[in-house]
Amino acid sequence: MPTPHRPGLRVSANLTIPESELSWRFSRSSGPGGQGVNTADSRVELVWDAAQSAALSPHQRERILDRLAGRLVNGVLTIAASEHRAQLRNRDAARERLMTLVAEALRPPAPQRRATKPSRGSKERRLSAKKRRTDVKQMRKPPRDG
Repeated sequence: MPTPHRPGLRVSANLTIPESELSWRFSRSSGPGGQGVNTADSRVELVWDAAQSAALSPHQRERILDRLAGRLVNGVLTIAASEHRAQLRNRDAARERLMTLVAEALRPPAPQRRATKPSRGSKERRLSAKKRRTDVKQMRKPPRDG
């Protein structure tokens, strides 16, 4: 069954990776299978060269290369999928994983947290809780004759 033609992998509103930039490798998968387990090349590897991608702006490329540095080999991102028995489902799983990974890498960083001092009320509440705890523990001890 042929895969329906897709114009590209839509990652976000302003980024679609063209299908021509994605390459596929297929191999035998370990794991569940029946009689066809020895003949079916159901394991899928999706390869995308992020460093050379024409779909990325310079800013997007810099952010992806920085955030995914641990997963890239010479600027190339490889995603393997072998959890399904059918190659087509593994292809969809790999595409989904690539979309999620790239979208996560492109998300702007969270704003820096500014340090604040504890308020006077919070200090007082903390100290009074400590005092109550001390009193509870003192009550558990046997009385001391002094």
